[in-house]
Amino acid sequence: MTTQQNGTVFVEISDFLLNCFVRSPSWQIWLSLPLSLLFLLAMGANAILLITIRLEASLHEPMYYLLSFLSMLDIVLCLTVIPKVLAIFWFDLRSISFSACFLQMYIMNCFLAMESCIFMIMAYDRYVAICQPLRYPSIITDRFVIKAAMFVLARNVLITLPIPILSGRLYYCGENIIENCICANMSVSRLSCDDVTINRIYQFVAGWTLLGSDLILIFLSYTLILRAVLRLKAEGAMTKALSTCGSHFILILFFSTILLVFILTHVAKKKVSPEIPILLNLLHHVIPAALNPIVYGVRTQEIKQGIQRLLNKGW
Repeated sequence: MTTQQNGTVFVEISDFLLNCFVRSPSWQIWLSLPLSLLFLLAMGANAILLITIRLEASLHEPMYYLLSFLSMLDIVLCLTVIPKVLAIFWFDLRSISFSACFLQMYIMNCFLAMESCIFMIMAYDRYVAICQPLRYPSIITDRFVIKAAMFVLARNVLITLPIPILSGRLYYCGENIIENCICANMSVSRLSCDDVTINRIYQFVAGWTLLGSDLILIFLSYTLILRAVLRLKAEGAMTKALSTCGSHFILILFFSTILLVFILTHVAKKKVSPEIPILLNLLHHVIPAALNPIVYGVRTQEIKQGIQRLLNKGW
């Protein structure tokens, strides 16, 4: 379909092409194997964690329900992004329809924000467990998990919904090549013939409102936890508390750091290779998903025992 404005002819496009590392084609070869392995690890580890929590009655507790929620988010994020990237690497299937592109954009924004929110709730769970252990059973209940899940869904579904809507309402003409492996909001919006100022502002405000508020509360929780841990005098209590929370905090820090580095490199894109932000954005969708079930699950004694019992039953 063609339109004409001020004597200039525009061709309205119906799909996009994902230009994934075309400036560095060797990256596709070197990345395909580790990306495939990370994808398989993420899917397998999260699936095992979900099955274990589902089948083991002893794990039907609030903390493990939160872990299940996190695993489901990781699985959906991986399935939304990685298969398409591998299809580009292996079969050069770069085309993606409008509807699929904007759906992918929404899921990425919504589910990453939900994952950040789950991290915040889990940090609060650890805070109550260590700082107010006697009140833990009365605070962290099944009812609390249901309310937390409703809050996570309502907050992130509603606030991220305008992102694909604002991008979808733009007029796209002529250029249809997205300089990215995924349908990131601004990578898509900059192809439009319209003004994208509103898109940029909303992306910035929504991102820092959701992720920024979560990070502040997470660091506040772990600061209070650290202060409480340093006061513990019982033998081995400090070591156990630090062991429990240390790995959690490191994973959250990794999740936040890789996101922050991506933002900084995107802002300073004139000073770094344009492939670097694309790579960081891609890794941010698969590495946390692969590490989450290992750090949160396998390092938890009850889950390890549950997995061993299931394996013994299977054999």
